[in-house]
Amino acid sequence: MTESDLEKLKYPIGKFVAPADYSKEYLSERIKEIETLPEKLTKETIHLTDEQLDTRYRPGGWTVRQVIHHCAESHMNCYIRIKWALTENNPVIKAYDEVLWSELNDNLTMPIQPTLELLKGLHFRLGYIMRNLSETDLEKTFVHPADNSENKLKKIIGMYAWHSNHHLAHIITLKSHKNWQ
Repeated sequence: MTESDLEKLKYPIGKFVAPADYSKEYLSERIKEIETLPEKLTKETIHLTDEQLDTRYRPGGWTVRQVIHHCAESHMNCYIRIKWALTENNPVIKAYDEVLWSELNDNLTMPIQPTLELLKGLHFRLGYIMRNLSETDLEKTFVHPADNSENKLKKIIGMYAWHSNHHLAHIITLKSHKNWQ
């Protein structure tokens, strides 16, 4: 497998690119993508066997099970970050080590159904809060300690829509390569 092939498996939809303009249409479309992730993930994974769930989507990558649990963990952090940005002035958020989290026993062995259920409620809340952000709210920021970057809430909407589609594509691509129905 070439480095180019691995890169395509790692980023099946490409890397996130922030738009030049965060129009109402752009934000509405991204929020819809966030809101529909749980349904799409469930459709793609609920019928998979444990063996399939424990298959890595690429060499050195996570298993399907880990990807599903990671989405919930990452998007819970997103929700909390939005709340901090709305209630504090440019807060420095708490980072987490997603690789170490993915290696914890629950991410390696827990059934996916409870996480898919968690994602339904979480993504409803994400969509609800995102759809109700004012123009002023969309400009609010938080600081990520890894690189001291300021992140506006409008950018976070785009990033988490990309993140949702990115991991969904990992699963869909794997299923296609393996000829899983």
